[in-house]
Amino acid sequence: MKNLISGVVCVLISTFLFAQNTDEIYLIIRGDDIGSSHAANVGCIESYQDGIMQTVEIMPPCPWFFEAVEMLNKNPKLDVGIHLTLTSEWDYIKWRPITNCPGLTDEAGNFFPMVWKNENYPPNNSIAESDYTIEEVEKELRAQIELSLKYVPQCSHISAHMGFTSFDKSIDEVVKKLAKEYNLFIDMSEVKRFPGWDKNSSLETRINQFCKNIEKLTAGTYLFVDHPAKNFEEMKSVGHINNRDVAIQREWVTRIFTSEKVKTSIKNKGVKLISYGDYKAMQ
Repeated sequence: MKNLISGVVCVLISTFLFAQNTDEIYLIIRGDDIGSSHAANVGCIESYQDGIMQTVEIMPPCPWFFEAVEMLNKNPKLDVGIHLTLTSEWDYIKWRPITNCPGLTDEAGNFFPMVWKNENYPPNNSIAESDYTIEEVEKELRAQIELSLKYVPQCSHISAHMGFTSFDKSIDEVVKKLAKEYNLFIDMSEVKRFPGWDKNSSLETRINQFCKNIEKLTAGTYLFVDHPAKNFEEMKSVGHINNRDVAIQREWVTRIFTSEKVKTSIKNKGVKLISYGDYKAMQ
């Protein structure tokens, strides 16, 4: 009992000191869309095991969810967010809700590809144009949370795929309510966005830009979000009218996240890599 109490005290003291050190530079590297494809699963795990990624977002309705579950269970220290999903954006790979919510699906029964109406698509191809009800939204999001928590015990937070909370205040309120109900809420209002790289540049230029931006960091907590994957044959079929270079772009994210030059820059700058879960503990 004495050892247990001592251990708890040490953890509390360490957490307090961690939270109070305002001179430190903290950086959260988040990888999105694990579960969406085998290529994404492999790229995300590689970015964690061999790279700088500390948090990954899992997509519960997607076809490779259970492979992602198996991989995450083998990497229990990898922090996980539940990437709540109401859209299925790619042309040749689709996913559907895990509950019966016809107001959120197209004629084929899949999620709509877009959140907002998009001029590149025919009418009625977005959530914003659909006849969803807030009850359907809450039922589906609750089911996605419970499915994830059932299979992935290290979930620390939730996020919204393609930012779907931005177009309807009532949906945003539901997401916040669910986050608090399932103890998945994290206040990220004080976290600054890390600029990363210019997405129109070469891989080498991106790595150099990333390192230069690391060198410019001052004290505080920063967040960088992107989508690691591997340039497998499977991934080459992933795309839509606004983005046909998904496979190589996401392969490059994996290469940047695992770059020795990037890791050296982080070490030399004294940046502390943390996860959402770490930041939650700081709060």
